Amino acid sequence: MYCPYCRNPDSRVVDSRLADDGSAIRRRRQCPQCGRRFSTVETTSLSVIKRSGAGEPFSRSKIINGVRKACQGRPVTEDDLALLAQEVEESVRASGVAEIDAHEVGLAILEPLRKLDQIAYLRFASVYQGFESLEDFEEAIGTLRQQAKDNARVPSGAQRPLTAQ
Repeated sequence: MYCPYCRNPDSRVVDSRLADDGSAIRRRRQCPQCGRRFSTVETTSLSVIKRSGAGEPFSRSKIINGVRKACQGRPVTEDDLALLAQEVEESVRASGVAEIDAHEVGLAILEPLRKLDQIAYLRFASVYQGFESLEDFEEAIGTLRQQAKDNARVPSGAQRPLTAQ
């Protein structure tokens, strides 16, 4: 780690802490040459493997931009999108792999988006899952209705069943 002030290639760690969401480590460092202090943030690298086979770093902003299109005209705020992207990243990182297929990232988006806004979910799913007919939409709507009925039957305070898409 180069000192940002004098470019000395050495530094000493003075303090280490977990970042707010626990996904990174914040380190306070001191340069032995100039004595100045600076902070670094360390995160694990996570690569997304695209259909072409090329890899690129995971990006919350790409999640937000992709979902934003589905949420156009819906009552979804930028904060909602940021929380969704964080939830997706946490889900993907929890899988414990350093490289994840882009398709898996898309699947990780579906459930949080369904909870956020069902219309946006249908829009995203229609493109992501390649709906080709009205029957595809009807099936997705039927699944949403069934999940709503199942959730309505669960008494308050009890855990609701998790369903995969």
